Amino acid sequence: MKGSLGKYIVSGMVVAILAGCSSRPTDRGQQYKDGRLEQSLALVNEPNAKGKPVNAKDYSDQLLEIQYASPGLFNRNNPTYQNVQQWIRAGGDTRTLSQYGLNAYQMEGVDNFGNVQFTGYYTPVVQARYTPQGEFRYPLYRMPPKGKRRLPDRAAIYSGALDERYAVAYTNSLMDNFMMEVQGSGYVDYGDGRPLMFFGYGGKNGHAYRSIGKVLIDRGEVAREDMSMQAIRKWADSHSPAEVRELLEQNPSFVFFKPEMFAPVKGASAVPLIAKASVASDRSLIPAGTTLLAEVPELDNNGKFTGKYHMRLMVALDVGGAIKGQHFDIYQGIGPEAGHAAGYYNHYGRVWVLKSKQSGGPLFTAYQSQAKPVLSSGGQGETLLVSNPQVNNPQINNPQ
Repeated sequence: MKGSLGKYIVSGMVVAILAGCSSRPTDRGQQYKDGRLEQSLALVNEPNAKGKPVNAKDYSDQLLEIQYASPGLFNRNNPTYQNVQQWIRAGGDTRTLSQYGLNAYQMEGVDNFGNVQFTGYYTPVVQARYTPQGEFRYPLYRMPPKGKRRLPDRAAIYSGALDERYAVAYTNSLMDNFMMEVQGSGYVDYGDGRPLMFFGYGGKNGHAYRSIGKVLIDRGEVAREDMSMQAIRKWADSHSPAEVRELLEQNPSFVFFKPEMFAPVKGASAVPLIAKASVASDRSLIPAGTTLLAEVPELDNNGKFTGKYHMRLMVALDVGGAIKGQHFDIYQGIGPEAGHAAGYYNHYGRVWVLKSKQSGGPLFTAYQSQAKPVLSSGGQGETLLVSNPQVNNPQINNPQ
């Protein structure tokens, strides 16, 4: 359950079709050192990558969460987990994976050159009150009964179409509410000293989703190549509340929440998520519990690729409506700093699926490799706003 301003998401294929174009952009971390790959997952003797994983402890912590929350999932993958941890303790050299009973299957990427797409999602924390007071006047709602009629669209809800008894909190930012919808869940601080309340995904109104990022691009307010979650927030900060509301109303879809006490952020596998050690994946290609060795591009504070990469071990524990094929959404954690990172990620890196030799090859039969477009050198709309992957909420801001 990418239940967080996490899962929103942040994703959508950022690959533009450049027919007949042979350019190979590198501005978003694209690499071409492995040549053309013809299989979705190809067994390699050893990954063509340097460095050891930088998050060995986080990976181990994530395995503990799996063991406690989902023993069945843990046991199915335990041979791989044990071998990976032995490999880590021995130094984590990619050249020695085979010595520790591990096979590495390289993913072909979105372009058949190994460039796998990375986006990010996180869990927001919003300030709120139990009742409307002062600046805290923007309601978050629980799911009302549908009945026989369709629930109202966003504009109608903003105009008071829902009964107040369905309001579960009042925040001081309509944009914060929207971003929490995009992530699919979040934490609410009621400002009374009590522990944060987790607001899980509670349903939606059934209206089609429209990307506000695409609206801003079409209106000439934000350049396509500059689109990000930060760009949307920056636009909102420089416009009036009425203008922000008018923009948000362009998206008729609306998400409802379910307050839960003391609840951790969990993915679709019902396992608590460890930041940067868990991802949302396309389960027809990468089943739940799969261990990934990923070469992730490093970004600076402005979201620009630094030219450097680091190795991470991550586990597929979530899903998302926009996460298809050779694409992962990396869970970035809780709060503003995590949101900052998630909002910028729309880059590419290389990924190897690790599997213990005794368990045989990966059983990824549902995914069919298809011809893929050449990588674009720029983003495509809000690669930042994906809805709660854990509930497969199709709130994807993917400009069409």
